[in-house]
Amino acid sequence: MNYRVQPTAQVDDSAEIGDGSSVWELAQIREGARLGEGCVVGRGAYVGTGVQIGNNVKLQNYALVYEPAELGDGVFVGPAVVLTNDHNPRSVDPEGKQKRGGDWEAVGVKVAEGASLGARSVCVAPVRVGRWAMVAAGAVVTKDVPDFGLVVGVPARRIGWVGRSGVKLVERADEPGVWECPQTGALHDEADGALTERAAGTR
Repeated sequence: MNYRVQPTAQVDDSAEIGDGSSVWELAQIREGARLGEGCVVGRGAYVGTGVQIGNNVKLQNYALVYEPAELGDGVFVGPAVVLTNDHNPRSVDPEGKQKRGGDWEAVGVKVAEGASLGARSVCVAPVRVGRWAMVAAGAVVTKDVPDFGLVVGVPARRIGWVGRSGVKLVERADEPGVWECPQTGALHDEADGALTERAAGTR
């Protein structure tokens, strides 16, 4: 076993944990869940049945990732983040009978490579958070977030773009539609509400 699980954590025998991963106190990882290599699951975090998580993902303390969520490589999930799975939640059906597992259809949140979800943010399924996007602390995501999008508020709205470093991009004064990372100098092109990276070394 090339991963670490604290004694108070609950990891189902059918769950897969990648090499170099750590599961901390009181975390719960359910049946059929899969974590890649180098992941960190913080205290009290929950990973639902069959959830698929890539490599080098961080789930901070008390994050709740309900099935059928999918998290790409390098995703950051801040403290107390919630990824929901029921668009029309009810405890009972219209006749007042308690709903069971087969009485509703789970829908998932997909978080693409490198994206970050700030503390106490909520993603209301079904939504997709794009590659390297950033969701601000406390935001409530109710619609898809584009790649590199920076979203804030309730409901979340895009207020800018971020690069791979997580720093807000700045539009070049001499080149409208071209965005630059102040930290790395990486360039991005905006067209039709979407942002794409330029190849490394392209100016």
